[in-house]
Amino acid sequence: MMTSKDILNLKVNENTTIYSYLYELLDTLWNEKERFSGERPFGESYWEYDLYIPLIHANIIAGEIDEDGNLKHCDVEKANLIIRSLISHIFFG
Repeated sequence: MMTSKDILNLKVNENTTIYSYLYELLDTLWNEKERFSGERPFGESYWEYDLYIPLIHANIIAGEIDEDGNLKHCDVEKANLIIRSLISHIFFG
């Protein structure tokens, strides 16, 4: 079974882990303040899918990714619980 640290180190892309993605999200919120877009914090909608895909690849949540690497569907409720627990882990151990 993967630990929170293991999951945080999963790659979102070549240069980004879930850990660094969550950092960038908080940093963007802090820097942009009222200009922050919860819908498009990194310029695209459905940005949370970036975090769901590595969870599917690691068999942590059920889901399906299409041939282009895009999310078709997943257990969003479980994914969100996991991401929230990772955020808590980052701040409170």
